[in-house]
Amino acid sequence: MIQAIGTDLVEIARVRGLLSRLGKRALERLFTQEELAYALRHQDPAPSLAARIAAKEAFQKCWPEPLAWKAVWVGMEGRRPVLRFTPALAARLEAQGLVAHLSLSHERNHALAVVVLELRAPGAG
Repeated sequence: MIQAIGTDLVEIARVRGLLSRLGKRALERLFTQEELAYALRHQDPAPSLAARIAAKEAFQKCWPEPLAWKAVWVGMEGRRPVLRFTPALAARLEAQGLVAHLSLSHERNHALAVVVLELRAPGAG
């Protein structure tokens, strides 16, 4: 059963501006090493970084309390993006029977993320 849905849209040009103004300091404050390794291998990392910001914001809209930027991040399972969590947050999700689903998309000007928090029935895989 769906418990919450969060969406966020990020303007890629704003991420480029952030990177040009704050550079490496901004990257290290906002993103995990896993996220940076993925995004920085692209010729233009801004769309990937914008999608990751959108994912963090979309999850935050599903969660009842504020989270640090690196409490939630986007990892990859093959070609599929997935949300990853700090151990404490992962334990809270598991204890509540919640599973997070993520979809990302970007085009020339914007990056979009949708997060669905699903309440799994006891005993459901």
